[in-house]
Amino acid sequence: MSDKTPIKQNDTRENQPVIRVCDLQKHYNDGSVHALDGVSAEIYPGEVAVVIGPSGSGKSTFLRSLNLLEEPTGGQIFVNGVDITDRRVNINLHRQKMGMVFQHFNLFPHMTILRNMTLAPMKLLKKSREEAEALAMELLDKVGLADRAYAYPSQLSGGQKQRVAIVRALCMQPDVMLFDEPTSALDPEMVGEVLEVMKSLARDGMTMIVVTHEMGFAREVGSRVIFMAEGRIIEEGTPEEIFGSPKSDRLQSFLAKVL
Repeated sequence: MSDKTPIKQNDTRENQPVIRVCDLQKHYNDGSVHALDGVSAEIYPGEVAVVIGPSGSGKSTFLRSLNLLEEPTGGQIFVNGVDITDRRVNINLHRQKMGMVFQHFNLFPHMTILRNMTLAPMKLLKKSREEAEALAMELLDKVGLADRAYAYPSQLSGGQKQRVAIVRALCMQPDVMLFDEPTSALDPEMVGEVLEVMKSLARDGMTMIVVTHEMGFAREVGSRVIFMAEGRIIEEGTPEEIFGSPKSDRLQSFLAKVL
C-alpha cells in the first residue's frame, strides 16, 4: 500500500510491540483531505493506550486502520511482527486476534445473546458448541449477564448490549482489544457499567487501544494517552503528563474545553 522502501522489524527489546505503526497515511478526495498524516506509534503487551482528541482529528480512522477496516493510503502496520499492509497477508487471520467494539453494538437481532457469542468461535476457531458455550457463559457471568444468555438483543438495555458486544469480542480470545468510542451511543446512566467492564479487562492485563471522549477513563485506566489533532499525534505520555502538564498549545486548548 506504500511505495516506500518497507521498514524491517528490528526491535531488539525482549518486550516487543504487539502493534507498530509506521508513517500511516490516509487520504480522501484525491489526496486533498489527510485524515491521517504520518502517524507512527507502538503498542506494547498489557498497555491501555487511550486516544483522545477533537472530532475529526483522525482517532477512529487510526483505530480502524489497525485491522484494515480502513485501508491506508501509505505507511505500514506491523501486528506481532507481520506487516498486515502487505497484500499477500491473510488479514482475516489477523483480525481474529484483534477484538473490535464499535459505538453501535452490531448484534444479530434474530439470535439469542448466547448464539451471538458462540457463532464466530465455532465457525472461525472451529470450537465445539460445548466449548464455545462454556467460555461464553463464563464471560457473561463476569459482566453480570449470565441470566440474559437466552434473551434477544431487543430485550436488553443499551449498556447491556454493549457489555455483550465486548464479551462477544473476547470469545475469540484476542491478543488486542480495539474500542471505538464504545460509550458514545449510550445514555449517560449506562456509561458507567460499560466502563467498569473495560476497567476489569485492564486489570486483567488485556492490551487495549481505546478511542474515547471519557476523560475520566483516560485518566484513571490509561497507561498511555495519545492526543491526536488534524490527522497527527500531537502529544503522548502518561495520564499524569498529558492531563497534569500538557506541553503543546493544541492540547492545552483541547483540555480547557473538555475538563
